[in-house]
Amino acid sequence: MTAASRTPAPGVAATRPALKVGAYALAIVLCELAGVLGALATNPAIPTWYATLAKPAWTPPGWLFGPVWTTLYAMMGVAAARVWIYQRHTASGRRSLALFAVHLVLNAAWSFLFFGLRSPALGLADIVVLLATIVALVAWWWRLDRVAALLLAPYLAWVSFATALNAAIWRLNP
Repeated sequence: MTAASRTPAPGVAATRPALKVGAYALAIVLCELAGVLGALATNPAIPTWYATLAKPAWTPPGWLFGPVWTTLYAMMGVAAARVWIYQRHTASGRRSLALFAVHLVLNAAWSFLFFGLRSPALGLADIVVLLATIVALVAWWWRLDRVAALLLAPYLAWVSFATALNAAIWRLNP
């Protein structure tokens, strides 16, 4: 639906329910796969390198990251699917989905930079750009599909926190 009129974009009315379900399922799986890719770099480094780093007192417990990220990836998938279902027929919708794809690459790359290369500095550079893309997506999707934008709000909050945590770890481990 367009933000101004709340009417479906051209061609959306003909979208079949099975296509919608498939879009949601595919988008969620793709987003969760970004998390799985990141975990390939993250998991081996946690008991070794990451355990030796100085971290701020406000670092969350390790067990929290898995459930939080799994939930956030699912919410990202639902948000992207909504934009694909309702806005893929518009140039703005297609461009925003291209930015979403770039953002997923940045998301997965962070784990390889921070944990895989053991570089809080490179991780920080990536996460700052990632955070900017999330802000851009929320603003863009607010105009296209407010539900999609709102679904990204917890992700924006978590990545803002993660950016501060990454910066603190970088500062504490010269």
